[in-house]
Amino acid sequence: MSDVRKVGIVGWGAIGRVVGTALADKAVPGAELVCVVDNRPLGEASPARQVAFEEALDLCDLIVEAAGQGVVRAWGERVLESGTDLLIASTGALTDDALAGRLLKAGPGRVYFTGGAVGGLDLLQAARSMGPLDEVRLTTTKLPSTLEQPWMDAELLTLLRTTTEAVEVMSGTAREVPVKFPKSTNVAASVALAVGDPDAVRVRVVADPAAHRTRHVIEASGPQGAYRFEVAHLPDPGNPATSRIVPHAVLRSLAALAGRSGQIL
Repeated sequence: MSDVRKVGIVGWGAIGRVVGTALADKAVPGAELVCVVDNRPLGEASPARQVAFEEALDLCDLIVEAAGQGVVRAWGERVLESGTDLLIASTGALTDDALAGRLLKAGPGRVYFTGGAVGGLDLLQAARSMGPLDEVRLTTTKLPSTLEQPWMDAELLTLLRTTTEAVEVMSGTAREVPVKFPKSTNVAASVALAVGDPDAVRVRVVADPAAHRTRHVIEASGPQGAYRFEVAHLPDPGNPATSRIVPHAVLRSLAALAGRSGQIL
């Protein structure tokens, strides 16, 4: 492998555009954008060649998934089996135990995950290495319009569209919630990855018309100690279901994979 990571971006949306543009501008030393995969013709909007997925595997040694959980399910194993590394942004796909197991066993490519819109996952992983945590809770609060889903009935949709105060939309485990909100609750899956058990993480999804910032509160406790992390992000103006910070978290992960000195690992 050369000293420069040859990177392909899958998905040219709110996350992929920021990541791809930064790579094209050489903002991440040691990483070079060589291609983009998207099911829409991008033309001059893409700063690198637009290619089919199979061709990207021949061109790259690292694929960045920025297109949703479906891509992880459909292509994750194929990427790793080709010998190409994979950086996953849509961690919600990993609440499927069978898929997660196959990805972790697949190779010779290596799979990595980005923390996305939440911090503290490294500390939770360290705490979990000392033994199971007794309690882990996540509360995610977003604008109601970003939480509407095809499975919702008329009563719930009306509530989301008319509420003037914060209302709970769903509660469940980190295995259950990301399936229902595939574009809005990757944070739940990321917390589950950190603590090693999606069923141990209790999740509340709250809709709040005053939530001009997307808020995530993580609370965890056990014999090792007690932890609380709270973040409040500006939503991406082009895709309010994701936070503006997410592509920059992906870029931080890329910098670490490219070997940039000074990274917190």
